[in-house]
Amino acid sequence: MELPECPVCLQTYNEESTIPRVLACGHSICESCLVELPQRYSTTIRCPACTQLVKYSAQQGPSSLPKNIDLLRLCLEHPSSSNVSQNSKDHSAKNGDDQHESFPRFWSDELYAAWKDWILPHDVVSIESEPPGLEGLALGPLLRGRFISSSSLNGRVCIKENQSLSLAPIASLPPFNHSKLRLSYESQIMICLEEMKEVQRQELALFLKASMKQNRICDAYGLWSDLVDGHLYLVCARHNGSLAEKSGELRSGFVGVAGDSLNRDGFVSFSMIGLSICEALFALHTEGLAAGYVGLSCFCFDELSGIYFSLNEALAKGRKVRLDVMDAISSGTCNIDKQEAICEYVFKHENFISPEGLFELLPKETITLENGFSRYPVGYSADVWSLGCVLLHALFGDGLPRYALEMNEEKKGFDLLANYICWVERVDSLLEDELGSEYLLLRQTLRKCLEIDPGNRPDVADVRKCIWDMLIKPPFDVLGNLEVAIDRNSACCCLILGELCQFPQDPSKPQRECELQDKEGGDSPNFVVDRKEKPGDFVGGLSKEMTEVKDLRGHLDCITGLVVGGGFLFSSSFDKTINVWSSQDFSHFHTFRGHENKVMALVYVDGEEPWCISGDSEGGIFIWGVTSPFGQHPLRKWYEQKDWRFSGIHSMVVSRNLCLYTGSGDRSIKAWSLKDGTLMCTMNGHTSVVSTLAICDDVLYSGSWDGTIRLWNLNDHSPLTVLEEDVPRERKAVLSIAVNRHLLVASHESGCIKVWRNDLFMSSKELHSGAIFAISVQGKFLYTGGWDKKVNIQELTGDEFQLVVNSVGYIPCSSVVTAILCSQGKLFVGFADKSIKVYHWNR
Repeated sequence: MELPECPVCLQTYNEESTIPRVLACGHSICESCLVELPQRYSTTIRCPACTQLVKYSAQQGPSSLPKNIDLLRLCLEHPSSSNVSQNSKDHSAKNGDDQHESFPRFWSDELYAAWKDWILPHDVVSIESEPPGLEGLALGPLLRGRFISSSSLNGRVCIKENQSLSLAPIASLPPFNHSKLRLSYESQIMICLEEMKEVQRQELALFLKASMKQNRICDAYGLWSDLVDGHLYLVCARHNGSLAEKSGELRSGFVGVAGDSLNRDGFVSFSMIGLSICEALFALHTEGLAAGYVGLSCFCFDELSGIYFSLNEALAKGRKVRLDVMDAISSGTCNIDKQEAICEYVFKHENFISPEGLFELLPKETITLENGFSRYPVGYSADVWSLGCVLLHALFGDGLPRYALEMNEEKKGFDLLANYICWVERVDSLLEDELGSEYLLLRQTLRKCLEIDPGNRPDVADVRKCIWDMLIKPPFDVLGNLEVAIDRNSACCCLILGELCQFPQDPSKPQRECELQDKEGGDSPNFVVDRKEKPGDFVGGLSKEMTEVKDLRGHLDCITGLVVGGGFLFSSSFDKTINVWSSQDFSHFHTFRGHENKVMALVYVDGEEPWCISGDSEGGIFIWGVTSPFGQHPLRKWYEQKDWRFSGIHSMVVSRNLCLYTGSGDRSIKAWSLKDGTLMCTMNGHTSVVSTLAICDDVLYSGSWDGTIRLWNLNDHSPLTVLEEDVPRERKAVLSIAVNRHLLVASHESGCIKVWRNDLFMSSKELHSGAIFAISVQGKFLYTGGWDKKVNIQELTGDEFQLVVNSVGYIPCSSVVTAILCSQGKLFVGFADKSIKVYHWNR
């Protein structure tokens, strides 16, 4: 037999440490846990079993509550079973509403948590110009950008305003056209990340991690898109020019104005540059990244002439290398011509890619002759080959020998290996002539960088140590033993062979077909996801192909309320009527007429005899029967007592015990018995119109134009607490509230919402540019509508310590939104122009 235990500590009740005390809601909690439970307000506590707010005095403590004698007697009768309680059982009750999400998000929580902080706000980056001749190329040019404001970054990254940036496209945004839903900026980027290959996201994560950890790699600030050209960009810092732009100036500094051979002063200058290049490349290798291709433009200078490795430049130039290889292949008419073009490419335009890297990029059918390159893997040593070429170019500039091509008569073609060996010998001869015996170690090291076998090449650390030892003579070298080598056999991510170096799909191609037409009359495009339907896909659920919109017209004035029940949709209006619509085909079924004034509030009561209850602007309360056949007259009606302050009923809600609560213009909340229409109680406290009411867990929530939200105990109608009471007097009116178990959401006249979790304020966010008249919560999603003619869709995520309001998108509307209801997998929206729209899944 399982003995009763405390729902908090899971300990069996006893007469000493775990005495059960009965709360007003009927649940029992042990004394020790009652003392430890957080108390948000001085006179109330939230029951951990049912989450209901109940009265509790912290000053009097648990002793003010009665003991549960029956539980104690049961435990004392079975003392031997006191240790049998299974404390390991899961007592956490799951919220059924949270499990039901009519429109679930289409990316995982893990994906959002990993990438949300890397998404830069749309308004902080401005594209300046594109390089001439590169506009719109599929490979994606390296764009110039500028931070125009850092106010939206919330301290995530340290960036100066008007700082120059480099933007490298890493993916294409999914194509969107014609839709009822306009995705938010953040949602479009998250869709793009979700649809990227896992290996692409892993490579991107490596880039961002490397930029954060290594100060020799240009800072990566995050991901950004202007949503116009359809690309997602990696945003990095842009420094003062690259090694390619200053190569001529550096060459003059090494050999002097007269162009003599390398002297001691020139060697010192060359050594400082070489050390910085090696350190930047070593930083890349430390993070498990290999470029596979290193050009002069991959290294840039900062304000103090320090050299950094630019990930964006490496991406852009790597894509250019891939295109040049394809051009070289396509330029030949036969295999011999193709191999000649490939050989010419090796040093064309200073594109320093290792032989094994070059042959890794080639289609296998183009390699017809035996060669000594294709059998080697591409790894860290490929960067060493490129590093050697970069240092050689820094020393000799245009004097560096070009690749010579000689026909092999025996093979009737080009002997690639023989030509390469010949070129290396010419380079070695140049090194001997220019450097002589004084720089023998440097000459030997550079020569080894060009070895055919990557295993015979030195590491980047070895190249740096060679330059360091020649710059600082060994007797004075105190840092030589601090070198750290990279395991050349360890796995690495090769940038030029990776997925990110592939060409992003050009979003301007015809299949995207972004038509900038707005059927609602706006100027911005409507978006839809052009992909196959996915079960539970939120965007798919609101797209044109998978969601239908039914336009219901029958009222003659503004819509004021929407409720669903009994297979019907009920709508109220300023035209003094309540229309009844079929929830199956949304055809008009009936009209209740009888009010002599504007109908302001509407509720549905699901019981043995279902009712629809309406309240009007003169205090009239009408109860309508909703069983077929529908009658023409109300079952009962009565009126609130009027006085000079009275301005009618503004809100209504019904409790489980069939008690009707009305919020009035006289600042009061009245409780009515639905059995006979008698007034049971009047609750006073608000100082202005009670505009909205909601009930959850036997607690009544009331919002008012006075800017406060009050909580009332439904058992005795006593006040529990007041939210926003301490806010300055310029607070804006509360127009609507929604309660979903632990969450309370309130909308304000100012266009912002405020969210509480378990009575603790969590978040505030401005969603609309005007008053928010209606809100609805379904699962994790919040739907809001108001003056700016939009239905905004937000997702509420987080835990008990933090709550985040994420924008999913918005539905453009042609009129002011006055009522919203999300129920049964459908979204019902009422407008000031007398219409109702129903967004429902087209199954």
